Amino acid sequence: MLNKRLFGFGLASLLTVGVLAVRAESDGGAIPNCPIMGEPIDFSVSTDTPDGPVYFCCGGCIKKYNANPEKYAKLVADQRKILAKRDKVQVKCPVTGEPTNPEISAKHDGKDVSFCSKGCLKKFVADPAKYKSGLANAYTYQTKCPVMGGTVIPSSFTKLPTGQTIYYCCGGCEDKFTGNLAKYAPVLAAQGININVAKITKMMKPKKDNGHDHGAHGHEGHDHD
Repeated sequence: MLNKRLFGFGLASLLTVGVLAVRAESDGGAIPNCPIMGEPIDFSVSTDTPDGPVYFCCGGCIKKYNANPEKYAKLVADQRKILAKRDKVQVKCPVTGEPTNPEISAKHDGKDVSFCSKGCLKKFVADPAKYKSGLANAYTYQTKCPVMGGTVIPSSFTKLPTGQTIYYCCGGCEDKFTGNLAKYAPVLAAQGININVAKITKMMKPKKDNGHDHGAHGHEGHDHD
C-alpha cells in the first residue's frame, strides 16, 4: 500500500523527470537479459513460476512469454544461471506471501528460510514440497536500500502506484525516498529497477474538487495503486 505520507512532498519539481532507464551492473554482478527482447531486465517486471520468477525488460514481454513459455525455456535457464550469482534477500513468507519475520525461521536445504508466523513455519516443515513455488518467488534482487545503501528488510517497503515494491533498510528511509524520487531513482536503476518518476508523480498528485484537496487525506487500509 502506498503510504499516505507520499502526498506530503513537493511534486512540482519532479514533473519534468521522465523514465530513468539507466542500465548498469550493480555490485551484485551482471544484470541478465530479457528472454523475449534480449535487453537488460527490469527486476520490477516479472511473472511468477513454480521454479521462481522470470524477469523481463518491459510489461509487454510477459504476455508473449506466457503464450509460449516452452519457446523461451533455454533463455530463461540462461537468465537464471546469471541470477544464481547475484545476492538476494527473502522478503516474503513462502506460505502466505506476507512480509517475513526473520526471527521465525527454519533450515531448509542448508539455508535459513523465514516465515510471517509460527503457524506458517509448521505448515512448511510438514510439507516443504507444497510450498516450493512460494519459496522460489519469496526473494528480491533489490538487496540494497536506495537511501542508505544497507541491506533491505522485509518489513520496510513502499508499494508505488505503478505496482513496484521498493524495499529499505529501516523504516526511516521511506520518507526520504518518497520525498525525492528523482534523487534515488538512479540508485535503484543501478540494481536493475527502473521507476518512471514523471508517471509516479502524476499518479500521486492530489486531485482537487470544488476547492477541496482530497489527496491530502490518507485512507488507511486502501490500496491506491
